Amino acid sequence: MYSRLASFAIALSLAPVLPAQKPEQCLKQRHYGRTAEARSCFEGLARSHDAYLRAEGLWGLERFNEANDSFRAAVKASPDNAHYRVRWGQLYLERVQPADAIQLFTEALKLEPDNPRALLGIAEAAASNFNRSALELAQKALAVDPKLYQAHELLARVALEEGDQAKAREEADKALAISPEALDAMAVRATIDWMNDQPSMEWMERILKVNPIYGEAYALAAHLFVINRRYEEGIAFYRKAIELNPRLWPARSQLGVNLMRLGREKEARQQLEMCYENGYKDSATVNTLRLMDSYKHFKTFTGGNISIRLHNREADLLFPYFEAELRRAIATYDRKYKMKLDHPVQVEVYPDHEDFAVRTMGMPGLGALGVTFGYVIAMDSPSGRKPGTFHWASTLWHELSHVYVLAATKHRAPRWFTEGMAVHEETATSPDWGDRLDPDIIDAIRKERLLPVAELDRGFIRPNYPNQVIVSYFQAGRICDFINEKWGYDKLLGMMHAFTGSKTTPRVIEEQLGVKASEFDRQFLEWLHAQVKKTLDGFDDWRKQMKELAANAKKNDHDEVIRQGRAIRDIYPDYVEAGSVYQFLADAYLAKNDKTSAMGELETYARTGGRDPDLLKKLAALQEQAGRKKDAAETLNRLNYIYPVNDEELHQRLGGLYLETGNLDGAIREYRAVVAMKPQDAAGSHYNLARAYRAANKMPEAREHVFLALEAAPGYKPAQKMLLELSTN
Repeated sequence: MYSRLASFAIALSLAPVLPAQKPEQCLKQRHYGRTAEARSCFEGLARSHDAYLRAEGLWGLERFNEANDSFRAAVKASPDNAHYRVRWGQLYLERVQPADAIQLFTEALKLEPDNPRALLGIAEAAASNFNRSALELAQKALAVDPKLYQAHELLARVALEEGDQAKAREEADKALAISPEALDAMAVRATIDWMNDQPSMEWMERILKVNPIYGEAYALAAHLFVINRRYEEGIAFYRKAIELNPRLWPARSQLGVNLMRLGREKEARQQLEMCYENGYKDSATVNTLRLMDSYKHFKTFTGGNISIRLHNREADLLFPYFEAELRRAIATYDRKYKMKLDHPVQVEVYPDHEDFAVRTMGMPGLGALGVTFGYVIAMDSPSGRKPGTFHWASTLWHELSHVYVLAATKHRAPRWFTEGMAVHEETATSPDWGDRLDPDIIDAIRKERLLPVAELDRGFIRPNYPNQVIVSYFQAGRICDFINEKWGYDKLLGMMHAFTGSKTTPRVIEEQLGVKASEFDRQFLEWLHAQVKKTLDGFDDWRKQMKELAANAKKNDHDEVIRQGRAIRDIYPDYVEAGSVYQFLADAYLAKNDKTSAMGELETYARTGGRDPDLLKKLAALQEQAGRKKDAAETLNRLNYIYPVNDEELHQRLGGLYLETGNLDGAIREYRAVVAMKPQDAAGSHYNLARAYRAANKMPEAREHVFLALEAAPGYKPAQKMLLELSTN
C-alpha cells in the first residue's frame, strides 16, 4: 500500500521530461498537502491531448481505469520511452497489482538497463511480498543514483519490518540527509519512537509542517505495528491516518481488514464498503468483503470463553471435536502459562483454503495452516487439505499458544519466541504431533544456514533461500526445547514476561539464562548436532539405499526389503512421509504373514508422527485382530485429529470399538459424527447411536434416535425390537 507514497516522492525528483514539467508541479502541490491546488493542476493535465500528460492527470484525479488506458496509449505512441513505463508501473503498484508493475518495470529496464526508478519499483514490489530481493534491488538503484533517497526509505521500512531498529534509523537518516523533506523517512523515525513506547511527536510535527494532511505517515506506522502483530495499535494508527486524510483509501482498506481480523466485522464492512464505493477495489478490499459475505454459510457456536465458526456443511460433525480440544487446550495453557485470558477466544475454520488465505493476506512468515490475530484464530479445516497432510489439533494448540504469549507480552515478544513456544507446545502436548526433521531442515543444518538467535526473526519475515521459513519454525521450536531441557520451563516463562518490556533477544537471554547470545548460539548448536548427528552423517547413504529399497519392494523381494529396511530405518527415524521405511517394512512383513512385526513397524510409525489414514487404519485392524481393541481405538482416534471428515467408516469402526470397550461417551460422539455426515444408511446410523445412548443409560436420547431410525426405515427390525424393549422398561 506504500507504493503510492513512493511513486509520488519519486516523481518530485524526476529529471525534466517535458518543458512545462506539469506532472512534477501537480505532484509537488500534493506533496505539500495543497489538495485544491493539486486537483486544479491534475484537471488541467487530464484535458491534455498528450496521452502521457492525460494519464498523469487522470491518475491524480483517482480516475484509475481511464489513467490506465491513457498510459497504454502513451506507451503505444512512444514504445522506446522507459519513463512512461516506469510511471505506469507505479500506478499498478499503487493499485496493488505488483505482477503487472514488475512487468512494466522490467520492460523499462530493457530500454534503459540502469534506470534507477525501475529498479526501485521492482524493489517496492518485492518488498510488498516480503521477498529479500528488495534489499539487493534497492542497493542497486542507489548505486546508479546515490541521491535516490526513496531507496533508503524502502530499506528503512524493510529493516523495521525485520525488527532491526538500528538499521531502520540509519537508513532513514541517510534519506533525510539527501532530502530533509523525506516524509516516509521521518515516519520511520516516528514509528521507532512509538514502538518503544515513547509518545514523542517531534517527527510527526516535522512531517505536518511539510504536509498537514500526510496521513500516509500514520499509515506507515500502522503497517509496521501490524507486521509486528501489535494489531490494536496498528488499528489506532490507521484511524489517525484517515482522520488526517479521509480519502486515503489504502489506509481505510487496511483499517477494515484489520478490524475484520480482530472480529469487529460490522465496522470492518463499513470501512471496506466505503473504499469499494469510491473505486478502491484492490484484492484485499474485494476479497475480504466476499469472505464476509460467505459467513451466511457458516454457523457460530458460542459458550463461555470460546466461539467457534464452522461451515454449515461440516459444522455438526466438527464442532464436538473442536470444542473439546479447544477447552482442553485452554485449561492446559491456563495452568502452564499461569494466567487466564481476559477475552473469549474465537476460532474460525475454513474448508476452502482460499478463504483462509484472505485472512492471512499481506502477512509475513506465516505457516499455511493457521494464523492468530489477538484473540482470533483462523485456520484451515481438515476438509481443505489432502488426508494425512494436516493435523488440525496440533495447529489449534500452536495458534492458541500465540494467543497466550501475545497477551502476556502485550504483543511485544519477537516472532522467533512466539513461534518457538508454539512449536514446543505441539510436541509437549503429544510427542507425535509436532513436525518432523525434514530433508530441507537437514540440508540447512549441514550447510550451516541456521541463523543466530538474535537474527532469527529475519528467517520468518524475509527468507534468503527456499523453505527458510520452515527451517526457522524448526529452529525456534528446538531452541525452546533446549531452554526447557537445560534451564526448565519456568525460564521460558521468565523470558516471555521479560519481552513485555520490549527488550531485545540478546538482553533477555543474558538476563534470564545468564549467557550472552553468542554463547547461547554455540551451546544450542552443540546440543542440536548431538541430537541429529546420526541422521546428518548417514543422510546421503540413507537416501541412496531408500531408492534401492523401493526397487526391491517393487520386485516383491520381501526378505531383502526387511534386511535393508531394518538396517537403515534408524538412520533417519523421523521420515514418516509417503514411502517411508516403516511402510515398506510393514508391507513386507504382511506379505510373509508376520502380522506381529508389521504391527510393530506401524506402531513406531504412528508414535513418530505418521499420519497416513490408510496406514493407521491398517494398524488398527492388526491391533483389533490381535485382541488389542483399546489400542485399536486409540489408533483410530488419532485420525480424528488428522482427518475426521468424509470418512464414515472411521467413525463407524471407532464407535463400535468404544462401545465394546466401555468408552460410552466416545461411542456416542462417534455415532453422532456418523449421523452428522447424513449417511445412506440413516436407519442403521440412528440405531447405533441409540445403542450407545442406551448403554450410557440416557434413555430419552435413545428413544429419540430409535424413532429417527424407524422414521428413516419403518420396517427396520433391530430398531423395532429396541423400541419395544425401551417401552417396557
